[in-house]
Amino acid sequence: MSTIISVGGMTCGHCEQTIEETLRGVSGETDASADREAEQASGDGDADVTALMQAVEDAGYPAHA
Repeated sequence: MSTIISVGGMTCGHCEQTIEETLRGVSGETDASADREAEQASGDGDADVTALMQAVEDAGYPAHA
């Protein structure tokens, strides 16, 4: 299942990479992508959206569903 969340504060490719790695690190996630221009990130897997948002926030970026 793919889950899309809004992520603020991404300003460069490194930010996108950080978000992608963060989401892939959440238990149950198999893949992730981030798009700074759309201010969105998506995770593929069965992790809860709350866990995804918390991981992104722990990485220093504001997130909401």
